[in-house]
Amino acid sequence: MSDSEHDYGTGLAVVTDDVVKNPGIEPHRVRMTDKSVKHENRASRQVTAMFLASIAGSAFAIYAYFAFPITAELLTVRVSTLLLGLGMTLGLFGIGFGAVHWAKTLMPDAEVAEDRHITRGSEEVRARAIEIIKLADSESGFSRRKLIRRSLYGALAFFPLPAIMLFGDLGPNPADTLRHTMWKAGTRLTKDPTGTPIKASDVTVGSVFHVIPEGLSDLSEHKLEEKAKAAVLLVRLNPEDLKEAEDRKSWSYDGIVAYSKICTHVGCPVALYEQHTHHLLCPCHQSTFDVTEACKVIFGPASRPLPQLPIAVDSEGYLIAQSDFTEPVGPSFWERKI
Repeated sequence: MSDSEHDYGTGLAVVTDDVVKNPGIEPHRVRMTDKSVKHENRASRQVTAMFLASIAGSAFAIYAYFAFPITAELLTVRVSTLLLGLGMTLGLFGIGFGAVHWAKTLMPDAEVAEDRHITRGSEEVRARAIEIIKLADSESGFSRRKLIRRSLYGALAFFPLPAIMLFGDLGPNPADTLRHTMWKAGTRLTKDPTGTPIKASDVTVGSVFHVIPEGLSDLSEHKLEEKAKAAVLLVRLNPEDLKEAEDRKSWSYDGIVAYSKICTHVGCPVALYEQHTHHLLCPCHQSTFDVTEACKVIFGPASRPLPQLPIAVDSEGYLIAQSDFTEPVGPSFWERKI
């Protein structure tokens, strides 16, 4: 019988006097560590070993950071990421598994039920609460088990270090580095990643080219950093579709325009072009830019248009840059007010 039954003939609920009794707390199940000092010591050593494994994992991640640096080669990126991930995973899991094993085998596991007090307890109740906290500390062995406590401190101290090392890769204050790229007057526009120069006659209406500055492919150092700043998207439209400001009419060539490929929101690559709408879409957060109107933002979180690269054609018909970008590329940063 339950507290209420339904009379399906009348649709009315029939209330009965039967109630479900409180089953109470299940009988306490004594663990081996509760009745055997040998098992208790073994569990203590296991917890310590897990915390020490966490320290070893964090130390290995730091070692991998220096021993396997990331270069322009894709293989080094994969190897470094794999080893860093393994070390940091061991560092995190060692702490997690150690804490769980400690709680399951060494800390008190008897269930208790206490009444909830809505208002502030009396001084006697508060004093009793402090006694309970001290008792819990004593029973858990946190103050008594020095080896576990010290290994836990070590694990917690070592675990953030790999992340701190990775944060260091964000580099110093960029200052003016975002204002300057490899583009300069006379630099040819080349295809990414082959480095093949592009002639204006190769760019048909509606076509899109992913572009890098000439010479980028030959760099041996800082290649990725320079590419991240200098990547450009080249598009050709019908000249009559362009709505150019007077001071920018000389920045394009016969409907060919070039804009930074780096989104001004958080720096994702803007690489999706809709030919029939002349819109550029950032796949990360859907910021949308109108190529016909200087890549102004028409949708999404980006706060400013994509910087335009002024281009021209040299005597051989190849597309070249007139200068570097006239404003910083990428996300708006702390020196900007927009």
